[in-house]
Amino acid sequence: MKLPLTYIARNLWTRRLTTVLTAGGMALVVFVFAAVLMLDAGLKKTLVGTGSWDNAILLRQGAQTEIQSGVSRDQAALIETLPDVARDASGAPMSSREIVVLIGAPKKGDSRPQNVIVRGMSPMGITLRPQVALKAGRWMQPGASEIVVGKNVNSGFANMDVGDTIRFAARDWLIVGVFDGQSSGFDSEAWGDAEQLGQAFRRVAYSSMVVRLADSSALERVQKSIEGDVRLKLDVKAEPAFYEEQSRALSTFLSILGLALSIIFSIGAIIGAAITMYSAVASRVGEIGTLRALGFRRASILWAFLGESVLLAVLGGVVGLGAATFLQLLTVSTLNFASFSQLSFGFYLTPAIVLKSMLFAVVMGVVGGFLPSFKAARMEIVDSLRAG
Repeated sequence: MKLPLTYIARNLWTRRLTTVLTAGGMALVVFVFAAVLMLDAGLKKTLVGTGSWDNAILLRQGAQTEIQSGVSRDQAALIETLPDVARDASGAPMSSREIVVLIGAPKKGDSRPQNVIVRGMSPMGITLRPQVALKAGRWMQPGASEIVVGKNVNSGFANMDVGDTIRFAARDWLIVGVFDGQSSGFDSEAWGDAEQLGQAFRRVAYSSMVVRLADSSALERVQKSIEGDVRLKLDVKAEPAFYEEQSRALSTFLSILGLALSIIFSIGAIIGAAITMYSAVASRVGEIGTLRALGFRRASILWAFLGESVLLAVLGGVVGLGAATFLQLLTVSTLNFASFSQLSFGFYLTPAIVLKSMLFAVVMGVVGGFLPSFKAARMEIVDSLRAG
């Protein structure tokens, strides 16, 4: 015979205070576990979502970031002649020669400067990022000392509103607009005219080049064309692949930190579950003997007590995940290890994170409840009835 699920649930209800405390401890662990996974998912969504599979980015061979890269003007001109680079209605190549630099700017409420990426681009650069929309003001004019800032720069840094003037590279720059990058990495950047930034920072070469591909299979052809031309010592990558690489260092750090915290907290939660179940076994010795006398097998007793522990864990997992969903309302800002600039991103809950978090909770319940359940199942009928 098997013990019904209602028997398990009724026992938990009888020990409401203990149930709440134990499930609360597990909920905290699941909350931390899910929060770290959500933070990592939010980071990847932000950076990978920055790029488009229709675009390719070109950097100097071996360069890991745009800050380290260099593309000469001659190389840029050659790239624009490739047949696999898309053309607009007028026949002009859909490409953007870009300069990426770092400037220091104080965050709101903090006088210490933090790095902000300033991206100089050609007018076509805006067209190549259709996910970016103007939120306030207007776009910068070519040839002018004007910049537009991402919404995270606008909200997180001081003096970054439309009409403000900031000074860097021995020049004053007027902020003429704020744009929304749809939760991409562009939200943490400022954009200006590439030629003006090049003059201000005395840059002869560009940092990178972004081109729209003629079709879905053009990337391989562009790569082969560049490999066959000794003048073009450049690496070509799909934009999302490039930005995914940019997230690896920070993602690895978050994963290791989250795993360490989850393991430490889970040990406490497992010990708490074990204590709770040992206490339940000790207080129900007579009940266990009665169940055995009524014909319930040892396996039924084992599964009944183990089921209580797992149900406790599931309750904690649901509460922890429920609390973690509210983290999606928050945005965090941290240093991007790849670009050494401030990057803002949010928490992002996925079905995979829900599944992993609940599985993690169940594992805690099984590990914490197995030994007490095994002890209950091994009790002899006569000894249990006598003790009870």
